[in-house]
Amino acid sequence: MTTTAGGTRRLARVVSAGVVGTTVEFYDFFLYGAAAATVFGPVFFPHSDGLLGVLLALVTYAVGFAARPLGGLVFGHFGDRVGRKRLLVISLLLMGSASVLIGVLPGYQQIGIAAPLLLTLLRLVQGFALGGEFGGAVLLVAEHGPRERRGFWTSWPQTGGPLGNLLATAALAAMAASTTGAQYSAWGWRIPFLASIVLVVIGLWVRLRVAESPLFQAVAEEHREERTPVLEALAQYPRAVFAVFAARVGENAAFYVFTIFLLVYAGNIGLPTALTTTAVTVGSLVQALSMLAGGALSDRLGRRPVAITAAIGCALWTMIFFPLVGSQDPALVFLAVSVGLLLHGTLTGAQSAFYAELFRTSVRYSGVSLGYQAATVVAGAAAPLIGAALLRATHSAMPVAIMLICCLGLTVLGMSIVTETARRELAS
Repeated sequence: MTTTAGGTRRLARVVSAGVVGTTVEFYDFFLYGAAAATVFGPVFFPHSDGLLGVLLALVTYAVGFAARPLGGLVFGHFGDRVGRKRLLVISLLLMGSASVLIGVLPGYQQIGIAAPLLLTLLRLVQGFALGGEFGGAVLLVAEHGPRERRGFWTSWPQTGGPLGNLLATAALAAMAASTTGAQYSAWGWRIPFLASIVLVVIGLWVRLRVAESPLFQAVAEEHREERTPVLEALAQYPRAVFAVFAARVGENAAFYVFTIFLLVYAGNIGLPTALTTTAVTVGSLVQALSMLAGGALSDRLGRRPVAITAAIGCALWTMIFFPLVGSQDPALVFLAVSVGLLLHGTLTGAQSAFYAELFRTSVRYSGVSLGYQAATVVAGAAAPLIGAALLRATHSAMPVAIMLICCLGLTVLGMSIVTETARRELAS
C-alpha cells in the first residue's frame, strides 16, 4: 500500500506516466480512425464512390484491431516475464513511428496500389503497439496504488483514451478550419500525424522516469515468473478471461459508435464535419471526467453495480442518440454525444481496477491483455465497420443501435459472472 510521502510521489509519477503515455498512443490510434472516416477514402481509395470509399478506409482502420490481440499476447507475455515498464516504452515507440510514417505516406495518385497496402501495414503496427498498452499502463498503477482507492487511481490512465481522442479530433478540426477543402485533402490532414513525434518524446521522458511495479519485482526476486503466462492465465482463470472479454465488448462498441461511426453517420446525413468533430471534442472532456467519477464510485459502491448501471444507461441512451443526431440541431448533437460519452466514461472508470483484480501478478498482464484485446476485434473493429455497411444497405441507424444494445448486454453478463473485486488485495 502506498501511504508514505515517497510512496505518494512514486504513485503520482506512475499515474502521470500512464495518462501521458496512453494519451499519446490513443491520439495516434484515434487520429487514424477520424481520418479514415473523413479523408482517407479519396486519398487512398479515389476510384470508389463516397460511402464505399469510407467503408474501404474503415477496413484498414479495422485491420488495426486485428493486430491488437497479437500485441496483447506478445506484450502480456514479456510484461509478465521481464516487467511492465520496458514494454510500455516499446509500445510508445512503435505507435509514434507508425503515425509519423503515415503522415509522409504518398497517396494513391502518387504510388498506386502500394499506398493503401502500406497504409494497412502501418495500421497493423499501430494495432500491435496499442495491444500492449492498456494491460501495462493500468496494471502498473494498480500494482503501485492503495487498495481502498484503486478504482480511482486506475481510472486515470483510462482518461488517455478520451484525451487522445480529444487531441486527435481537435487537431483535425483545426486543420480543416485553417485550410481550404483542397488543401486539407492534399496535405492538411498530414500535419497532426507528423505532430505526434513531439507527443512521443514527452511520453518517453515521463515513462522512463517511473519505477517498476513492486509486485512484479517481488515475483521476479523470488523467481516465480511463469514460463508461459498466457497459457497459465487460460488454464487457471478461464472465467476471468471471459469476464474481461465480455465486459469489454459493450464498452468498446459504445465508444466507437459514439465517436468514429458518428462521423460516418453525420457525413451521410449532411452534417458538417466541423460540427461533429467539435461535439466529439467536447464530449471527450465530459468522458474523461466521468471516468474518474466512475472509478471513485466503484471504490465506494463496488465495480459491478456501477458498471452494470452505466451499461444499462448506455443501452437506453443508444435509442435516443441517433434521433438526436438525425435532428441536425447543433445543440441536440452536442447533447447526444456528451451524454453518450458520459455514460461510457462512467462504465470504463468502474471497470479499470476490476480487470487487474481478477488475476495474480505473474499472469496479470497476459490475462488482462488477452481478454481485453480479443474484445476489440469483436467490438472496436466491427462496430464502425458493420455500422457503415448497415448504413449503406439500409439507410438507417436503427440496426446499429440494436447491435450496440446487444454488445452492452454482453458487458452486463461479463460483470455478473464473477464475484465483486473491489475489496480484494492483489494476489501475488
